[in-house]
This record gives sequence, structure tokens and C-alpha cells, in this order.
Amino acid sequence: MKAKGNHFFGTVQAKLIIIYVLLILFAMQLIGIYFIKTMENSFMSNYTESLNQQAGLLAELVGSALTATQESGASKATAGDGKKTPTSELNEYVSNWYKVSNADVQIIDANGIVLSTSQQNAQAIVGQKNTQQVVSRALQNIKDNDNERTITDTDGTRKKVIVKPVSGPGDKIIGAVYIAASIEDIYKTTNRVNRIFLTGTLIALALTALLGVILSHTITSPIKEITRQVTSVAKGEYNQRVKVANQDEIGQLGQAFNEMTERLKDALALNEEEKDKLASILANMSDGVIATDDAGRVIVVNHRAKTMLQLGDNEPIGRELGAVLGLPQEKLKLASARPAGAGAGAERFDGAGRGENSTLIETIDPEGEESRQLRATFTSIHRREKGVTGTIVVLQDVTEQEELERARREFVANVSHELRTPLTTIKSYLEALDDGALEEPQLAQRFVGVTRSETERMIRLVSDLLHLSRFDSNQARIERSWTDVTEMLEEVADRFSFQLQQRNISIYLFVEVGIDRLLLDRDKIDQVLDNLVSNAIKYTADYGRIDLSARKLENGAISFSVEDNGIGIPKKDLDRIFERFYRVDKARSRNMGGTGLGLSIAREIIKAHGGTIALESEYNRGTKVSFVLPAALEGGEAV
Repeated sequence: MKAKGNHFFGTVQAKLIIIYVLLILFAMQLIGIYFIKTMENSFMSNYTESLNQQAGLLAELVGSALTATQESGASKATAGDGKKTPTSELNEYVSNWYKVSNADVQIIDANGIVLSTSQQNAQAIVGQKNTQQVVSRALQNIKDNDNERTITDTDGTRKKVIVKPVSGPGDKIIGAVYIAASIEDIYKTTNRVNRIFLTGTLIALALTALLGVILSHTITSPIKEITRQVTSVAKGEYNQRVKVANQDEIGQLGQAFNEMTERLKDALALNEEEKDKLASILANMSDGVIATDDAGRVIVVNHRAKTMLQLGDNEPIGRELGAVLGLPQEKLKLASARPAGAGAGAERFDGAGRGENSTLIETIDPEGEESRQLRATFTSIHRREKGVTGTIVVLQDVTEQEELERARREFVANVSHELRTPLTTIKSYLEALDDGALEEPQLAQRFVGVTRSETERMIRLVSDLLHLSRFDSNQARIERSWTDVTEMLEEVADRFSFQLQQRNISIYLFVEVGIDRLLLDRDKIDQVLDNLVSNAIKYTADYGRIDLSARKLENGAISFSVEDNGIGIPKKDLDRIFERFYRVDKARSRNMGGTGLGLSIAREIIKAHGGTIALESEYNRGTKVSFVLPAALEGGEAV
């Protein structure tokens, strides 16, 4: 409750009420002091003036008696003829005057001796000298305000004292009239007025407080409404609006707040939309993106970057960039500040003058030994008056590009080597024939045979390259026709029957029941089967075995396989066996007349048919090459 009270007195409404009450209180105090003081002075002035008039009148009345008293020297008794003495006359004046005005009256002679008084202890006072200063000044006929004063009687009664001189013949001062009248009634009246004024002030303050509450409510109510709306906006509720009842300053404030809320809502909606777009872009980018602050700590990373860097469950947010990328701090600084063309990275500049540095990062799959090549491009984030405030790192998986580049270099080197070897051989034999070998028929015939063999080898190489080129440029045409599978496999075996007999190699055919006719390009599938059977014969020892089979898979596709029990292929070469010009045993393969392009051509032909090809081998145990072709119903398309 105390906290609540303190909170209330800290509100604008309480402050306005207090200000109103204090203003009224201050005004009423000023008015009250002025009014009471003026009223009191007025009463006192009127009363004093009245006493002065009474004193003056009494002075005129007692003048003759006072003169007679001084002349006769008598102060008591009555004359023999029954007339009153001057003293009794003075006593009568005093007594009557007291009865009328209820004021203490003294008649004083020129020496200050009290001749008559209305006070109860008159016997003790009469004949005594009045030594008050006002009496002395009156007897000296000094006319100023010092002839009147306010005294407090022995019983605590406040009285106003007026002394008027009494003039005799020749304006001689023969005495004075002393009047002391109580002024308690004036003070009582003043106190009553004070109480009335105080009551009125309290009532006015109460009414002021009430009106202050009402008035302040009209002011603070819209402010409270605005405060509630501001709180709602701070909590993210932008649909609330302030009710504008008037067009005063507070109403204009509410209207301005509504406009601000609407604009803020639109701005935040646009910002949220841009944020969603950015998040969507980052989530669906094929490149990884990492953003850091000026201290090099990661603040943003997309899913692709996590996948590329194989972070797994390790949250990169807040970590050092070097730790996330797996780069030492020195190498990271060198990579992000490397000049153009230096080392493994290069720096380029965009139109805004921002430098971009790049470097290669190699990652290794923790579950295997496959490595990936990532190109990390570093771009600084610049802000006006703040300089560099962070870094953007874009990760690109360039593994395939690097492999393609390596394959291209190897391809060029292999083609050059494959062409250079027969050309060198042909040149050597032609030079030998030119040097005189033509004159020796047997030698010349052997040289011509070698030259013809090398020429045919180059023709085969160029022909294979043309085949691959057509497949690469999608210019190779696949002319499908319905083909009897059993007949096709038997013809393949017949074409190699002479070589098989020479090597004493057995070949077995197997065609699963239900496989009859298949829609395919007979010439190109024959080319694939001839290449696979030829390779099987080359790398199978005498008295070996080759199995040529066709089986139907669960999805209806037809799987063809050529399996031998030859020398097999080492495991390290299996991943590259379908690459162009790749040979496991280069010398032996070249001596057997191979170009190193047979399996590459076979893969392209199978792909053109919509199928797949795979190779399984175990070193010194044998090799199995299988390719799958989609099945087709006769009269329909492949399924």
C-alpha cells in the first residue's frame, strides 16, 4: 500500500492536484491576510475615532466643572444653597458616561491628579497622580498619535486608551479626560471572521481538490491511454490505437502516436518481410554464408555452411571465425588481408571499393576419408563513421570444379600422350623405312604392319573421343528398337568365341524367364557389351570363366551383368575406373590395344538410355560390371 501511495504521488495527476491546491491555498492566504489585516485596522480605526469623539465631547462637558474646581479649590460636599459642587458634578459626568459607554473614565487636573473615575476602586485612585506618558503628553497639549495607546489590564483585557486635554479660558490646559475602553469585541469579531475565512478556505481547498481531480483526469486520462498503447507497442501489439476525443495538444499527441504506430507497424512488417526473405535466401542458397561482428565472432550462419563445414551439433554462433573454418588465426588474417593474386587466394574489388579475399579450405568427412574443397571469400562490412564492423564469408563447394579442372588437365595430358606415342612410333618406323629398310622386304613388311597397327590405334582413339564428344554435347542419337535379349547376348558370345577358345575361357549365358524383348538401341548396347566382355577376356587368366546374364528387378527394370574371375581391380582404383583414360595397369592396357575410354563410353551410352552402370571387384578374385536399363512394354515407352 505504501508503494502504491508513493506511486500515486509520483503521477502527473497527483502533481496537478497538488499544484492546484497549493495555488488556491497560497491565493487564499494572501487574500485572507490582507482582508483580516485591513478589516482589523478598519475596526480599530473606527473604534479609535469613536473614542476620540467621545473623549472630545466629554472634555467639553467637564471643562466648566473642572475650571470651577480649580477656582474654588473644593472637591467634595454640596454648597449651602443646595447646589452641586464641581467635584460631584464631575463624578456625575463620569458615572453617566460609564453607564452609556461602559468605558473607564478618569478626570485629571492640570497636575495629573485624578479628580474623578468610573473604576470600582475609585477611592484608591482619586487623588493619585496618573503618570502615564499619554496623560503627560495630553497635559502638555502635544497632539499626535502618542495620545492614544493600547494596554492590557490586570485581568488580561486589552483596552484602548484615549487622553484628551481639557481647555479652560484662554485655551489654557486645565486638565485631561482619560478614557480606557475594552477592544476585546473587535478581536472577537476579527477571530470570528478568521474562523469563517478559514472554514471557507478549507471548503475552497476541498472543492479545488475535487475539481483538480476532475480536471486532471481529463488531462491525464488521454496520457494514461497513450501510456498503455506505448506499453502495448513495446510488447509488439501494433493493432491498438489511441482514441482521440479532442483536437487539443493531447489529442494531437494521440493522433501523432497513432500515425507513428502505423508507420512503425509498416516498417517492422517490411523489416520482418525482408528478414524472412533474407532467411529464406540464406536457407536455400547453394553457397554457405557466415557473418561475423567486428571482434570476429560468428553472428549469422546458414544451414548450407553448417553442412559444408560438417559442424553437426556444434553451434557456431558466438565462436571465433577461425575455429569455425578450421583455420589458424595467422592464416585467417592472411587470407582476409591477402593482396590480389597472392598465394591460394585472390583479392578483387567491387564498385563500392570493398575488397574481397578468397582462400581454399579442405574439409574431411569424419565418417570417411572423402575430402571436399571449399573456397572461402571474405568481404568486409563497412559502415559510415565506424569503419569495418564485421566480415561476410561466402563458402563455395569447388570440389567438382577442382576435380573437373584436374580431369581436364589429365584429359589433355592423356590425349597428348596417347597421340604422341603412336605418332612417335609411326615416325620412327617411317624414318627407318626411308633410311633403307624398304630394300629388305621382310623388315619393311613388319615396319609397315606396325605403322598400320599404330594408325588403327589412333583411329580408334579419335573415334572414341568423337563418341564421347557427341554424348557430352547431347548430339548422340539413341535409336531404340525392339530387341530380343537372348539373341543379343548369344551374338555377343559368338563374336568373342574365337578369342575365348584361344584362351580356354568358358562363357555362360543366363536370361531370366519372362525377359523377352526390350526397347533399346541395339548397336550402342552391343558396343557396351562388347567392351565389357573384351575387358573381361583381357583381364581373365586362361581357363577362366565369364558369366553373361540378364535379370528382371523388382521395379521391372532389366539388369545386365558381365562377371569374370580374373585379376580384379584394387579397391583404391574403383572410384576412378569410369574416368576417361584411366587405367589400372597403364602399360598392360596400352599393350592390349586399349584407349582407356571404353568404360567412359559405356557409362555415357547407359545414361543416354536412362539407366545406371556399376562395377564391383575384389582384387585377385574377379570383377562384375552391371548396368540397368528401364523396362518397356512392347508398343510403349520405357517405364
